[in-house]
Amino acid sequence: MTAGSPADTSDPSLRFLTDRVEAVRDSLPRTLELALDLGAAVPLPGSGRTAVTWQLLTTLAAADLTVARVVEPHLDALAILDQAGLPDAAAPGGHGTWGVFAAEQPGLALTATSGTCDAWTLTGTKPWCSLAGHLDRAVVTAHLDDGGRRAFAVDLRSAGVTAEPAGTWISRGLPTVTSAPVRFDGVTATPIGGTDWYLTRDGFAWGGIGVAACWYGGALGIARTLLDAARRRTPDQIALMHLGRVDAALHETRTLLTRAADEVDAGRATGQDGALLAARVRATAFRCAELVLDAAAHGLGPAPLAFDDRHAGRVADLHLYLRQHHAERDDAALGRRVLERAAAGGPAW
Repeated sequence: MTAGSPADTSDPSLRFLTDRVEAVRDSLPRTLELALDLGAAVPLPGSGRTAVTWQLLTTLAAADLTVARVVEPHLDALAILDQAGLPDAAAPGGHGTWGVFAAEQPGLALTATSGTCDAWTLTGTKPWCSLAGHLDRAVVTAHLDDGGRRAFAVDLRSAGVTAEPAGTWISRGLPTVTSAPVRFDGVTATPIGGTDWYLTRDGFAWGGIGVAACWYGGALGIARTLLDAARRRTPDQIALMHLGRVDAALHETRTLLTRAADEVDAGRATGQDGALLAARVRATAFRCAELVLDAAAHGLGPAPLAFDDRHAGRVADLHLYLRQHHAERDDAALGRRVLERAAAGGPAW
């Protein structure tokens, strides 16, 4: 493992970060303060130090996946603003904590309307808005009259913004990262990029890899519990098999994350190449995390799920976080990208 590769916990700064996570875990206000601090210090993807950013997310997730789930969208929002050429809005800490609300749900729609002097307002409901009642601002996608979509910066403290009660969130995983619909009633918004820019920019793929780094970190935390159990007693062949499969999956994902960071910084992860790279990294990290969850379940049995609060929480958190991947549907989308690349005369493998 190279010094700059994700999950290199030999770095003293990362050991300090793990200690910081221990100090903020179980406290959402302190976790949000950590997000602000990291937003002021972490390099943006594509800046030449992308591995540092993903390494940090992996380290956070390995220590506490909830903390990573809070920090990741804040960093992603700052990157989006920078990619759109909004340096003032993207000034770290300048507008407090950020979220990214881009999910869609049948029956719910958020629309954007342009008025005089290019002023925009948002009206409707946006689903799956994590921590909307606790954040200051958000990057929100909305539908336009011409059928396109556009991203906007919104002050979540504005009149007309109503977050649904968090009581509807009953999840056992990531229980404090509440996600619920948010209603917008003629709320003033600042456009970010042009029509459909949010989905077509190179940074969309890079942000998706950042989430995969969190999945990998969550899997790493669970894998360490499996390793610790094997070290406390002489492992049999089955236990060794689980460790071997887990090690191979973790190594594969770590290697691919490191390679992906190099590709981003070298300018080779743009356009369709970047989208294909992100799909491959996410599929690999997802498969790794599911394998680790399965190995831990088979190798550890029910005891840690019943009596180890930290392990049981990690398992529940990772199970929910992985649902951001659409499993077989995302595999099919990756297959489509490979086929289209081959049909265009490019190398598939």
